Amino acid sequence: MSRPVLLGVPYDAGASGQRGAALAPPRIRQALHDPSSNTFTESVVDVAGPGILEDAGDMVLTGETMLEDVEREVARQLEQARIPIVLGGDHSISLPVVRAVHRVRPGFALLHFDAHPDLYPEFQGNRFSHACPFARIMEEELTQNLVQLGIRTANAIQVEQARRFGVRTVVPDEWSRDWRYDGGLPVYISIDIDVLDPAFAPGVSHPEPGGVSTRHLLATLQRITAPIVGVDIVEYNPLNDPAGLTAFVTAKILKEVVGIVLRNGSV
Repeated sequence: MSRPVLLGVPYDAGASGQRGAALAPPRIRQALHDPSSNTFTESVVDVAGPGILEDAGDMVLTGETMLEDVEREVARQLEQARIPIVLGGDHSISLPVVRAVHRVRPGFALLHFDAHPDLYPEFQGNRFSHACPFARIMEEELTQNLVQLGIRTANAIQVEQARRFGVRTVVPDEWSRDWRYDGGLPVYISIDIDVLDPAFAPGVSHPEPGGVSTRHLLATLQRITAPIVGVDIVEYNPLNDPAGLTAFVTAKILKEVVGIVLRNGSV
């Protein structure tokens, strides 16, 4: 049976604005194991228990080969019967992770939680910006379908891109807490922390008011019943989180995701 493995990708050279997301993986781990809380999920699984969650540490990256290096390492983990839970980093890291999952375990839907569609053909002259990964993913036909939840910054270009690629967009007013994925495929999950309202997660580079609560996001995640083929959690920026509150929110999401991966089983 496949088991989840934690992998840090401390990369933020794809960011279009403030850097800092590369600092996130160790801060998330620190919050996960902080004695102020515990390592049990709401379904009473201890993610720090023996044989529950492996930790592959943080990759050492250079900007020139990031895409190839991340794809290679994630594919290696998949080939060893592990389910990657990848901590970014900015959202540009999703492309190589999804490429690796498609190569080793093709045939999945992609659930993308975010304030932003990240569907630009290119952004500021960069086709591999954190504003573009889902355009590349759809162009390369890496997923059977893409559902984006929480989107509240789409402009004309990205609306046209969503129409072109057949993306299903669920805006906040349409996203109820009992929303359920019903596509019948295994699922890859991509969570940009700015899907949450800044009141719940201020420690991001691009805060966007009008988002959902932490409880709302967790309720949706906990209703996923399909096998999980991979996860990324991205765009937490410790530089904008002086009290460390967003680190704890991110660690909470991570903890619950691990429990869901274990509960739902592997492909």
